[in-house]
Amino acid sequence: MATAANPARQQRQQQQQQQRHQTKEYIFLWTGKNRTGKIIRGELRAASETVVNATLRRQGILVTKITKQKFRGGRKVKEKDIALFTRQLATMMKSGVPLLQTFDIVGRGHDNPGVGKLLLDIKADVESGSSLSQAFRKYPAYFDQLYCNLVSAGEQAGILETLLDRLATYKEKMLAIKSKIKSALFYPTAILIVSFIVTAVIMIFVIPAFKEVFTSFGADLPTLTQVVIDMSDFFVKWWLLIFGGIFAGIFAFFYAWKRSTKMQFVLDRFFIRMPIFGPIILKSVIARWTRTLSTMFAAGVPLVESLESVGGAAGNYVYRDGTRHIQDEVSTGTSLTAAMQNSNLFPNMVTQMVAIGEEAGSLDSMLGKVADFYEGEVDDAVEAMSSLLEPLIMVILGVLIGGLVVAMYLPIFKLGAVV
Repeated sequence: MATAANPARQQRQQQQQQQRHQTKEYIFLWTGKNRTGKIIRGELRAASETVVNATLRRQGILVTKITKQKFRGGRKVKEKDIALFTRQLATMMKSGVPLLQTFDIVGRGHDNPGVGKLLLDIKADVESGSSLSQAFRKYPAYFDQLYCNLVSAGEQAGILETLLDRLATYKEKMLAIKSKIKSALFYPTAILIVSFIVTAVIMIFVIPAFKEVFTSFGADLPTLTQVVIDMSDFFVKWWLLIFGGIFAGIFAFFYAWKRSTKMQFVLDRFFIRMPIFGPIILKSVIARWTRTLSTMFAAGVPLVESLESVGGAAGNYVYRDGTRHIQDEVSTGTSLTAAMQNSNLFPNMVTQMVAIGEEAGSLDSMLGKVADFYEGEVDDAVEAMSSLLEPLIMVILGVLIGGLVVAMYLPIFKLGAVV
């Protein structure tokens, strides 16, 4: 009978736990008096004030005040916030601070209320009996599969502090390389947008004023001036359609890009093959791929299981698809070096380093060195590209804006010559 009752009891407990998770809970701050009359304060996670009152009454506490803790919306939780939290968590746990207290300290001390609420929610899950990796898996928007797998490996092996430290380092390096790529793309993109806006303003507002002046001359205008005026007339007549078409095209592009895997694959393949920017993007993808595999393999995650997370972490659909084929080959007994060579995605230097690592039994170390090398290559390429693009963009802007100015002043110069 007892044996039959145990599964039923476990099922009831699971149902109660599911109901508890489905019920929306809040954090309440309370003030009250204990049995000796001493004023005490605390917090409690519950669905309502009634539940808080009942819970504290059972503990012999006379409640005098209850307030629901309010969280302002705050900024969006970014990858940088997760990296900082991981570093703080690793540092505090290495210092001997208990896990729940660490969440409490970091969550309440964070300047972004959104991060604070997320960490306190995770703390509540851990308090209710979930493991840390299980609590993280409930928030896939912030903690991806790679993150949760590494935390789970650390919990199982009893080296959670060490793996959190490695995970924090990995996150910081990934953020650094993404920041370099964004900074490389931001400058030319911003210049192009500003130049388009300035040109549109000149075409719509400035050139029509010159046109009225030139009409009173009663003479034929220079060819360059006439071309610019015709362009201005087109802008003035169709500016709403032009800007609307541009914004609609951008929106449609990103809408289709997010929802079409095939389109993302084609664009990612184009990005790594395009001139100037392509080599930088390719090196950053290889750096992320090798850094991710090195981190997971060093954490003791099996190679086939590690490859499952590596493809997505590379941030490129070409390499995600290639990693899937590599994983299939490795799972059937092919060496990692041979599988990487068959994919035709990696330079010869990378596959040679991986071969040496496999033979010497130090694959994680070799992959880390490859990642260091390509991260340095990205740094150098970004600096070289910046020094090349700055004068090039200045020349383009000078020709564009200067050409418009010259076109508008040519009739005035001719008039002065006639006078």
